[in-house]
Amino acid sequence: MKIIALTDLHGKTGILKPLSAQLKTADLVVLCGDITHFGRKKEIANIIAQLGDLNPALLAVSGNCDYPEVEEYLVHEGVSLNATFREFMGYNFIGFSGSLPCPGKTPNEYSEEEYGIITENLHVPLDKPLIMVSHQPPSGTLNDEVSSGYHVGSHVIRSFIEKHQPLICFTGHIHEGIGIDHIGNTAVINPGPSGSGGYAHAEMHGQSMALLEILAAH
Repeated sequence: MKIIALTDLHGKTGILKPLSAQLKTADLVVLCGDITHFGRKKEIANIIAQLGDLNPALLAVSGNCDYPEVEEYLVHEGVSLNATFREFMGYNFIGFSGSLPCPGKTPNEYSEEEYGIITENLHVPLDKPLIMVSHQPPSGTLNDEVSSGYHVGSHVIRSFIEKHQPLICFTGHIHEGIGIDHIGNTAVINPGPSGSGGYAHAEMHGQSMALLEILAAH
């Protein structure tokens, strides 16, 4: 299975044209949040339509800069992963939308306690390998370190990864947190803002990951 993961488009779809060949040949396209830049239904519908013209196989979470209408649209279209499991090509996918509170108030934020309630009420299926998509990165990784050096990730998200060990956690949110890190056997990857050309490419074979890389569209 070939996956292309995009994060933090912030409404900028310029990446889609140079990435069209990769998107068309992917088995699945994953959106890791901040799909719009404080957008609502009109904006998300336009972006999903553009992506759908290239590849209809899509799963997504919303980000902290997406209004509730974005999540509602993703649910209506049957592509939302937020706090739910979806099976695709022999893998179970789980996702978490939003982020922890930000320095400036954004429309889709969760406290650690709220993330804790969500994760505690999930019954994680064990019949297939697990892949995770979380706009909010886990704590203590390359992916949650801001330019000041502070780690601003979620301890709850990290605990979920430590307990369930998904093959991959695709994440975003922290624009400077670009890289591939590991929590146990889980690869955590933030390709950087796709609005600026960053994306992730993964290839899966059964229980193993054959390829995981960060690339830039040109």
